[in-house]
Amino acid sequence: MNKSASENNLGLNEIMKRAQEMQKKLQDIQKQVSEMTVVGRVPGKIEFTVTGQHYIKKVMILDPNLLREDNAVIGDILAAAINDATNKIEKHLKEKMGGLSGLPSGLEETEKQ
Repeated sequence: MNKSASENNLGLNEIMKRAQEMQKKLQDIQKQVSEMTVVGRVPGKIEFTVTGQHYIKKVMILDPNLLREDNAVIGDILAAAINDATNKIEKHLKEKMGGLSGLPSGLEETEKQ
């Protein structure tokens, strides 16, 4: 059976409408994530306040003896706190994006395999 041109146009219009809705949702998520802040920390040592755009807004040294540590130790602690913040941002983004595949139900399962 051949679909008529008008039926094909209706299908294409629906696809375009869904694509526009998906684009709007993605823009909303991007805006939400860019406006968020998280705190990455190494408990008792240091905290970084980081935006969703990965900009460090604030650094708090909680342990005054931290700066007396060996450079390698300080570097490891700084990296751990920054990575903690980055992981929180990525986790939040994945949670927000989780329901946004936009694929019809049958295709979602195929894509996951």
